[in-house]
Amino acid sequence: MNVEGLITLVAQYGYGALFFCLWLGIVGMPIPDEVIVMTGGLVSSLHLLKPVPAFLVTYLGVVSGLTLGYVLGLKMGAPILDRLLMNKNVNKYLSRSYGLLDRYGPYALCISYFFPVIRHLVPYLVGISRMSYRRYILLSYTTGLVWTLLFFSVGRFFGMYIEKIGGVVNSLGMYVLIVLLPLCFGIRLIQRFCRN
Repeated sequence: MNVEGLITLVAQYGYGALFFCLWLGIVGMPIPDEVIVMTGGLVSSLHLLKPVPAFLVTYLGVVSGLTLGYVLGLKMGAPILDRLLMNKNVNKYLSRSYGLLDRYGPYALCISYFFPVIRHLVPYLVGISRMSYRRYILLSYTTGLVWTLLFFSVGRFFGMYIEKIGGVVNSLGMYVLIVLLPLCFGIRLIQRFCRN
């Protein structure tokens, strides 16, 4: 699925399509979460959806999908992990996820949002390790709010470049955010001042 297909889905089914595309990200939707969140911003700038409800639905889709991973880890534990270990592609992401957890402890949950695939595995792993639900909500939902706001805003202001930005973010993760986002917002501010 590409951005045009996603926009068509949202145009037909509205807020529900946005929510379920993000919620289904936990099971491997073929389009990166960053692109879906940016598309939420884009469709609100195109007036297909209202900005505030679109943002809220996008945020709820993100955190509910990741919470599903946490609950699966908490309730089902190791059997799912054994199944994941059979997939060689997932194996490298699991080792990175464990590395984040070893290095940063529970704060790996916050950092993981900025790395594709890892963001879905870390909630599962902290569920297995029995992190309290209260702590999970505090760390994950707060970071999720910032992450969603960041990508939603990028989609809203730079919608025509969603697929390019999504591809770069997907391959370089958090490093892109450090350089690209301040640059993009700086360019946007300069454009606004030049128009006035």
